[in-house]
Amino acid sequence: MIVLIGLLPLVVLGAAYWLLMSPFAPSARDYPYHGPAGERLVALTFDDGPNEPYTSQILDILAAYGIRATFFHVGQCVERHPEIARRVVEAGHVLGNHSLSHRFGTYLRPGAFEREVGQTQRILAQVTGRTPALARTPWLWRQPALLRMLRRGGLHPVAGEFGHALEVFQPSGVRMARRAVAKARPGSILIFHDGFDGRGGDRTETVVAVRETIEGLLARGYRFVTVDELLGVPAYQT
Repeated sequence: MIVLIGLLPLVVLGAAYWLLMSPFAPSARDYPYHGPAGERLVALTFDDGPNEPYTSQILDILAAYGIRATFFHVGQCVERHPEIARRVVEAGHVLGNHSLSHRFGTYLRPGAFEREVGQTQRILAQVTGRTPALARTPWLWRQPALLRMLRRGGLHPVAGEFGHALEVFQPSGVRMARRAVAKARPGSILIFHDGFDGRGGDRTETVVAVRETIEGLLARGYRFVTVDELLGVPAYQT
């Protein structure tokens, strides 16, 4: 009995993750983590930037391979590096909303996350001239009321699968790429991080992983598209 009581918090946390964060739960149907499985298409996505010099290094890699990707930017990071957000758009990549501060506490205060999303929309529009129609909640938090709020604001919630679950700890880029390529399927939306929780951080191994993942998927006959192309939704609001 004591053992069962001790395990109860883990069970509760596991259930909460499954319901509100796992891309594979039935409730994830309103927060797509993949697109149609017909063609060998993959969407590369990048969260928590811009973060220099790593975002620029990733942009250089994508340019070398002629690949367009989707970047979910944090509003405060865009204020720090507006020139990089403009470069993302000018290079033909798609820019999405990833909140203002990337802080979990905004989910716990009524209206806080909605205000962050609205402020980030204004920042991105002012800096790049584009107002995103795509949004990704930090940590893929999938509270139904938040998803409804995003849709009311003309935003399409987009989830995905992490290229490597331990990317935050920056394991070997080759190892991360090996895992990302192994889990990729036609229609996959792969998530990498060019920043860390909106605070910056060293992403050296992520840069390595991006190049290796591209090489691995190209060798397997995949083509790369942006999330809006994969899901058949608008990239920007008009």
